[in-house]
Amino acid sequence: MSIKYSENSLLRRVQTIADYQFGHLAGTGLFTEECEFIFSTTGRIRQILCGGVRLATVRASDGRLTLGIEGAKRLHALLPAPAYRVCIREDVAEFVAQGKNVFAKHVTNTDPDIRAGDDVLVVTGNDRLIACGAALVSGTEMLAFNYGVAVKVRQGCEKNASGKYQPTPDEGDDEEARHAGRSD
Repeated sequence: MSIKYSENSLLRRVQTIADYQFGHLAGTGLFTEECEFIFSTTGRIRQILCGGVRLATVRASDGRLTLGIEGAKRLHALLPAPAYRVCIREDVAEFVAQGKNVFAKHVTNTDPDIRAGDDVLVVTGNDRLIACGAALVSGTEMLAFNYGVAVKVRQGCEKNASGKYQPTPDEGDDEEARHAGRSD
């Protein structure tokens, strides 16, 4: 008895999960034939990549998807607003884009169908994608509360696909200046 699956079978499996989690036809838009899979030690799908970039991870605890920023970009293009979106104030967008959490007092609008635990897209008022993460409260509660974390941001758009913050070229320190004082 073989436990190997065909690539087509694996692709259909993650597409079905995405359809269940985000709505009909989300799976085919998120995951295409070019997708690659990383497996756990038990042989289950752990991560879905495209071109070496992580689109999503399958949570071992419940089998649902957690989106990477590239997967969030694909989902953002697929789903019409306000689906799975948490809209935030423009003045905090820069911090959230760096991976900081979204507080309820900064939320201006949400999809009322968001439930606690759902993966969501964090956007600005003009529907510009800022980050992706997990909703800690429902969409209506985000608007009702004036304090507390509303979305635990997993990855901001100013991070590269590996999840590490990439400083702008003028933001980093000068390596020559750092080593100028050394006497090697």
